[in-house]
Amino acid sequence: MARRVVPAIRPAGSRRRVLVRVGQYALLTLAAALILVPVYFSVVDSLLPPEKIFAYPPALWITHPQWDTYRRAFETGSLGRYLVNSFAVSAVITAGQVFTSILAAYAFAFLRFPLRNFLFLVFLTTLMVPAEVTIIPNYHTVATLGWLDSYQGLTVPFLATAFGTFLLRQAFLTVPRDLRDAAAIDGYGHLGFVWRVVVPLSRPVIASLAVFSFLMAWNQYLWPLLITNSDEYRTVQIGLKTLVSQNLDQFNVVMAGTVVAAIPMFLLLVLFQRHLVRGLTAGAIKG
Repeated sequence: MARRVVPAIRPAGSRRRVLVRVGQYALLTLAAALILVPVYFSVVDSLLPPEKIFAYPPALWITHPQWDTYRRAFETGSLGRYLVNSFAVSAVITAGQVFTSILAAYAFAFLRFPLRNFLFLVFLTTLMVPAEVTIIPNYHTVATLGWLDSYQGLTVPFLATAFGTFLLRQAFLTVPRDLRDAAAIDGYGHLGFVWRVVVPLSRPVIASLAVFSFLMAWNQYLWPLLITNSDEYRTVQIGLKTLVSQNLDQFNVVMAGTVVAAIPMFLLLVLFQRHLVRGLTAGAIKG
């Protein structure tokens, strides 16, 4: 006698989870489209002739790419020199912020000293001060030191960050205290413990801080514009502004320069996206 096969009935909870998952992926797809579509059209516009950029309907793909626009962007806007300056300034600022944030965060997380909590509160308070408020005092200080039109003026005011201190302190608080006692038994002082134990355990958070610092330094426009007057020290964001003013009728050249300036940031985010996610969630357990 043949056995009758009864089809399995999927529970209502399972169907609900599937619908929720489908909805989540739909929202993520929509968000990705909203972000990537303008980027795609920027690349397309950079390879189109000027007369086709504002044509209707717009071009959705490239049939005859105009690669010459990138060469003209480098020649007209001097992007080569500006890119080197941006890389140098961003690298120095990133290294300085990571170094000072590690030391300050370690002090607030592991050391015991008077007014520690009050000083940390002062650190957090500076996060609520708009950056525009500090421009005039920083400019006066840099001008007094004779650092106008110099790499010192572009980097020194940004070598420390309260955000980095806060982020790393939250991560350092998750390091077990027993490790500090074990390191002391092995003969490690504070510097040995922070560089040999704390820093390796907090690499994802440190990497995320480095990415954020590099992004912020790379995208600076107002400060380099204020303290630099020569092309020798100006950065790529100012170069893009110059490129726009010199190529008002050559919008494809402007878009080519914009794409070139965005490529380093795109590569940085792609290479370190895992560290960014892990770094932002690493300090969420203990505060």
